[in-house]
Amino acid sequence: MTTQTQTVSSPAPQKTKREVVARNGVNTPALFATIGAVKGQPELAQFTFRAQNRWVKGTGSVSTAGSFTGAGGEHEHKQDFAYPADHPPVLCGEGNGPTPVEYLLGALASCITAGIANIAAARGVDLEEVESSVEGAIDLQGLLGLNDDVRNGYQGIKLSFKVKGDASEQKLREIVEQSRKRSAVYDVLTNGVPVAIEVAAG
Repeated sequence: MTTQTQTVSSPAPQKTKREVVARNGVNTPALFATIGAVKGQPELAQFTFRAQNRWVKGTGSVSTAGSFTGAGGEHEHKQDFAYPADHPPVLCGEGNGPTPVEYLLGALASCITAGIANIAAARGVDLEEVESSVEGAIDLQGLLGLNDDVRNGYQGIKLSFKVKGDASEQKLREIVEQSRKRSAVYDVLTNGVPVAIEVAAG
């Protein structure tokens, strides 16, 4: 009588994909789904943002943002946002809002900050804190028409970040750098963009 022994081997463990979860307040599954959708249909990436502005008096005005187009359709913000702008008294205004150039600084910082949150979430990093300070040096001789050799805008901008999270210092620095590379506002400031101005005199 012959006895046969059969050995049953267990299947090799399968590598599982890292679970995609919401992180840092970012809907990470939606982020990856959006990237996948745009990859498949590049036309979905075409967006047009809008803002309206109305003069109040003096150097003061109010801008509003309510709707934009993108991803193949028209979209509304949850509410219409209004943000006043003015010059301080030292610059002949009434100080009823930040100056336009200060909004530019805030736009740069908030754009890169948003990117940091998204990129960290995509890389599985939990953030504890992201703070930044930004300053721009400007010589008003240009915009006052006193010296044509001086540019009207900032001569330089300095942005400093403080980032804390459950990752190494090197990885956090890489996240900030990746956000800088992908920032729309940084791109506009450093590469410029054509601006067309139309005037309807009433």
